This record gives sequence, structure tokens and C-alpha cells, in this order.
Amino acid sequence: MILDVIDKKLLYLLQSDSKKTTKELSLKLNLSVTAVYERIKKLEREGVIDKYVVLINRSKVEKGFVVFCHLKLIQHTKEFIAKFESEVIQLKEVIECHHVSGDYDYILKILVKDMEAYREFLVTKLTTLQHIGSTHSTFMISEVKNTTVIDVQ
Repeated sequence: MILDVIDKKLLYLLQSDSKKTTKELSLKLNLSVTAVYERIKKLEREGVIDKYVVLINRSKVEKGFVVFCHLKLIQHTKEFIAKFESEVIQLKEVIECHHVSGDYDYILKILVKDMEAYREFLVTKLTTLQHIGSTHSTFMISEVKNTTVIDVQ
């Protein structure tokens, strides 16, 4: 799908605040409410808009301790990769899991309450997964940038 200037501006506005009404969006885009509604529906149908979510303040729900865990598997067979991925998906503390190139096979983003909670997670859940060779944990000191807005310009 080719996005025109209005689609791009609409996507920016929706990414900034998806609760804006079609009327509010129509005023910002200088379009009719119907035209905005139709554009949004087309972006949804085409899969450009994947879903709508609520972003939660981690510290307000006691999940402010952020860990990036680099992980190596003992082997890179299709079976080991599939087994690991199916198991890691089940861990609620893991909010992101990326299969990567380089020294490690995966990078996990893990949210827990504090260091004690991370140790408990590591000992009772993560290291019990099959086929893990090694892990290396990095703890977030401060968040410099965290955005969900994708620049489509």
C-alpha cells in the first residue's frame, strides 16, 4: 500500500493518541469525519494499523526493574530453537524476545519489581528452560528514549 501525505499524518496522530475521535482528527487533517473514518478502516484492512493498545506506566504496577538478558543456546538446531521460543513465549515477565545475530542468539526484555524478583525469575523460570547454554544480564539505569511512534515519512 502506498501511503500519501494525509495517511502519514493520520498515522502520526493516531500513534500519538489513538483515543482521538474521528471528529478531532478531521479538524487536524482538514477532512470530513467520514473521510477520516474510511482512511482509518483502509489502514486497518491493509494491515498498516496492526492493533490498538494501552501503554502502562511500569513503575505504577511494580514492574519498573528492566533487564536485558542476552542468551545463547547450546545448539542452533531447528528443534532447539522451536522448543526455546515456544517456552519463552509463556514467560509473562518477558515482554520482548528477539532472535539476533552476533555473540548471542536472543535478547530478552524482562520486566520485574526489583533485583530480588529478577533473581527469582532467573533461578526458577529462565534457567530451567531447555537448551540454554549461557545468559548475560544487563540492567537499565535510566531510560533515555522509549517511543512507540514509527516515523513513516
